[in-house]
Amino acid sequence: MGIGDGMIFDPIQIQPIPVLNDNYIWLFHDGRHAVVVDPGVAAPVIQVLDGLGLDLSAILLTHLHYDHNLGVPELLERWSVPVIGPHLNEHDRVSHPPFPKPGTVPLDCVTHVVGEGDTVMLDGLSMTMDVLAVPGHTKGHIVFHQPKRHWLFSGDTLFGGGCGKVFGGSMQAMIDSLDRLAGLPSETQIFCAHEYTLSNLRFALAVEPMNKELAARFEADSHKRDRGLPTLPSTIGLERATNPFLRVTAQEVLKSLRDQRGIYAATRVESFEALRTWKNEFKA
Repeated sequence: MGIGDGMIFDPIQIQPIPVLNDNYIWLFHDGRHAVVVDPGVAAPVIQVLDGLGLDLSAILLTHLHYDHNLGVPELLERWSVPVIGPHLNEHDRVSHPPFPKPGTVPLDCVTHVVGEGDTVMLDGLSMTMDVLAVPGHTKGHIVFHQPKRHWLFSGDTLFGGGCGKVFGGSMQAMIDSLDRLAGLPSETQIFCAHEYTLSNLRFALAVEPMNKELAARFEADSHKRDRGLPTLPSTIGLERATNPFLRVTAQEVLKSLRDQRGIYAATRVESFEALRTWKNEFKA
């Protein structure tokens, strides 16, 4: 369908930049100006920007962990741009795993601190992003939501088929955060920060072996990875149907917890905690 047939042309393009073992840095641009999300390393970002002839206009950060922001200082050596991210609270500072470089303190590079309810204006792209606080993986974790385009940059909170480990808050906080994201429109696209989908889905199949949508998703995503393609973005609708961490009170989930783990979960948070512990121990 062409523009004259009623299709609205969106000049903004988005793509993943694979880095490290399984990270994605998300880049979106209008052909001139670009924004990157969670740049754990700089060199691949610079290569893509130069290859496409793009000028960096902003950096978005979802949380503390260095595999999401260690590339920021090198990017700032070339581009003087706003770095938009969460407040570096003391809980996250002291609970962070060892840094890869001595003296490195992540998020100190943030120039524009944002939190729950804030709206970020990306001037270069004439676009805004809504900020949602989603504590759990880290206490200060935030996500960026673009409702008109149905984009969600979920960092390490919600993955394809799974969710992040809980380092920075209670299990209750994490399930509340996931429930909040699950309440977004079904068509919302999830641009998370890691290619964990197949391992997550193997666990999901152990939890819900009779879930037909889950089995179909595993087959489809396996074919994507066989061709070297990302499994992302996912959608909120697909996650609701296949992600056990959004299905903590589904009957088959509760039955698997009883039969395989001997756990009789009476509440959503008990079910979530049992699933998260099981996933931590699961050998795909």
